[in-house]
Amino acid sequence: MTVDLAEFARAKNVKYFMISYTDLFSGQRAKLVPAQAIADMQKDGAGFAGFATWLDLTPAHPDMLAVPDPDSVIQLPWKPEVAWVAANCIMDDKDVDQAPRNTLKRLIAEAAADGMHVKTGVEAEFFLISPDGKTISDEYDTASKPCYDQQAVMRRYDVIAEICDHMLALGWGAYQNDHEDANGQFEMNWAFDDALPTADKHSFFKFMVKSIAEKHGLRATFMPKPFQGLTGNGCHAHISVWDKSGKTNVFADNSMELGLSAKGKNFLGGIMKHASALAAITNPTVNSYKRINAPRTISGATWAPNTVTWTGNNRTHMVRVPGPGRFELRLPDGAANPYLLQAVIIAAGLDGIRSKADPGKRYDIDMYQHGHTVKGAPKLPLNLLDALREFDKDKSLKAALGEEFSSAYLKLKHQEWNSYASHFTQWERDHTLDI
Repeated sequence: MTVDLAEFARAKNVKYFMISYTDLFSGQRAKLVPAQAIADMQKDGAGFAGFATWLDLTPAHPDMLAVPDPDSVIQLPWKPEVAWVAANCIMDDKDVDQAPRNTLKRLIAEAAADGMHVKTGVEAEFFLISPDGKTISDEYDTASKPCYDQQAVMRRYDVIAEICDHMLALGWGAYQNDHEDANGQFEMNWAFDDALPTADKHSFFKFMVKSIAEKHGLRATFMPKPFQGLTGNGCHAHISVWDKSGKTNVFADNSMELGLSAKGKNFLGGIMKHASALAAITNPTVNSYKRINAPRTISGATWAPNTVTWTGNNRTHMVRVPGPGRFELRLPDGAANPYLLQAVIIAAGLDGIRSKADPGKRYDIDMYQHGHTVKGAPKLPLNLLDALREFDKDKSLKAALGEEFSSAYLKLKHQEWNSYASHFTQWERDHTLDI
C-alpha cells in the first residue's frame, strides 16, 4: 500500500520533507517542504527549473515537477524531524526520459516484462578527509598496507559507528564495516535488494555519509581517485537475477561452471560485450580514469581493472564470480550515478540474454602480474573522451537506455570533457615552460 506522506509526518513527528532527485552528473537536488504542504506535493510534485541542474534543458522549458515516490521515504536518523524522499521527474504530464531514476524504472519494467527481477548490492567506498579536501583526516593513518587496520578504523569509530547505527535502525541489514586499502578510506556494507531500492539506498547513503562526516568536522568524498598513489574509490556491484516471484535465483545452477546458469552467463556476456561503452556510465568523470588506469599504488595493487576479462573468485579482473548465482562487476567507481549504474547493468544484461551473448574465455591468472599475456581482450578506455566515443558507437546500448537520455548524457559529458581539455594545469607549466 502506498505511503501517505502527510500521515507519515503525523506518525513520525516529521516537520520537513526533502524532495530529492539526482541529475545526470550525480548531483543530488532537493527542496525542503514543510509537512503541512506535503499532501499537495505528493499529488503534484515540487517545481524545479531543470536547466539550473545538470539536465539537458533550457530556461525556456516549463517547470519540471519532482513527484515524490512515497515508498522511498526515509526519516533522517540524525535529524528525525526531516524525511528524505526520492522523486520522479515529470514535465507536461510526461516522464522526463533523461532523468536517471526514470531511466532505471523503465529498464526494471522491461526486465519484469521478460519475467526477470534484478537484485543488486553495492560496495560504496569513501575517504574521510580534511574539510579543505587536501589531506586524509587521520594523520596517524600512514601504513603502507592499511587495509583492515583496526587502530585506524577505531580512530574513526565515532563516525563509522554512527553511520552503521543509522543503517541498522533503517533496517538495511548492515553487516560489516572496514578500513579499506587506502589510507583514510572506508567501506560499509548492507544487504542486497531489488535494483530500485538499492539505487535509492545508495543515493541516500552518500548523502548520509557526507552529512555525518560534516557533523564530526570532517569531509567525506566518493571521488574515484582523490589522492595520487593511493587506491581509488570503487563501487563494486554484485548482480543476480531472480524469477518474477523474486524467490528463485535464475543465475544459480550448481551443475554449471562456477554455479552460474546459462542465463547468468548470457547476462554476463552482455556486460562483457558492452564493457567499453559501459565505462562512460560506470566511470563518468575525468578523474575516473586515474583509478582504472592507475600505476601500482602504495599498498601494492590498485584493485581496479583495466582490461575486459572475467574470472572465478579472483579480484584482479573486471568481473569476478565469487560463488554460485551471482557475479561482481568491479568496474564502477565512487562517482557512478546510483540510478544510472543500475540502469546500465540491466540494459547490458538484458541485451546479453536476448542475444545469448557469450562472455568469452574465463581467465584465472593474476591480471596485475600476468595481464600482458592476455591476447585479444579489449582494454578499457584510457580517458573519459574515449569512453564517451565508445558509448556513442554502441547503438544497441544507447537505444536500451533511451535516445533522449543518451543524447542528453553525451551532450553534457562532452561539454564537461571540453571544459577539462581547455583547463591549464601546473603539469603543463612544469613540462613545457622551457621548451
